This record gives sequence, C-alpha cells and structure tokens, in this order.
Amino acid sequence: MTDTVNAATDTIHDADHDATAPPAGLELVITRVLDAPRALVYRAFTDPDHIARWIGPKGFTATRTEGSVTPGGAWRSCVRSDSGDTEYWSSGVYREVVELERLVYTFAWEEPVGTPGRETLITVTLADQDGKTMMTFRQSPFESVEDRDGHVEGWSQAFDDLAAHLAA
Repeated sequence: MTDTVNAATDTIHDADHDATAPPAGLELVITRVLDAPRALVYRAFTDPDHIARWIGPKGFTATRTEGSVTPGGAWRSCVRSDSGDTEYWSSGVYREVVELERLVYTFAWEEPVGTPGRETLITVTLADQDGKTMMTFRQSPFESVEDRDGHVEGWSQAFDDLAAHLAA
C-alpha cells in the first residue's frame, strides 16, 4: 500500500527464514514509513490520548485506552463500532520498553466474560529514516495463516488512521 499524501508504505511478509521466528507464515510483519518524527510516533503508541485517535479498524472508535508503559505494566483498550452495536476489548502487558525505539507487549482480545483470549506478542520498532520514521510492527504467533491474514486489514486500517493523526 502506498499513501502519497503521507508518504506511507506497508509491506507485509512472513518470517520464513528467521530461526528465532515463529513457524513460517504465523507472524504478521507490517513496515510503514510515517511522515513524522520518531518522538511523535512513539507518543502515538504510548499516550492514551494519542492511541484513542487511531487504534482500531475502519468503522470503530476507541472508547477507552489506558495503561502503564513500563516493563510489567498492564494496558487495556476498547473499540466500539460506529453503529454502537459491537464492542471489543483487548489487553496485555508490556514486556520491554525502550523509549523512542522499541515496545514489546502481549495482546489478547478479551472473551465476552472478560477473560483474555489467545495471547500474541507485538513488537513495534521505530527508526529514523530521512526525517521520517520507519515503523516495523510484528505480531505472532497466530494459530493459522488465515488467522494472521484476518489481522492484516484491521492493522493496516489502524495504521492509515495513525498516519492521518500524525499529519494533523
């Protein structure tokens, strides 16, 4: 995907040749160049007010974002469909926080009874690139390629909103 207004690009690929990666095809990797300084992109991933402006797929709005961005700190968020008839909660724990460079945290959709569903690990790395920020997003392991592919559109839409938020 290329967004010429924000000069953003997404690349989605499998981790077929990395010995430390999950089994081939069970990792989602999205790389995007964001037209914003790294400090602002980092804040967009760590400040609840920023997160609420971009998290979630098209047709959903964040109604709650909270968390403690420290190793061992918990986070939780809720997105609600714009029609108001569907609500999804997700939560996790930060495992690694390197300011302006790297966030590693668990992610699980909460089941209707409020307990976490299947957990994945998300790693976000940020690097300077010609006055912009290269963001690399990794999520794994997925139970199947179909499960992984089901997350591509939602994350790509969220990152479109992130790019628009950063440009505003």
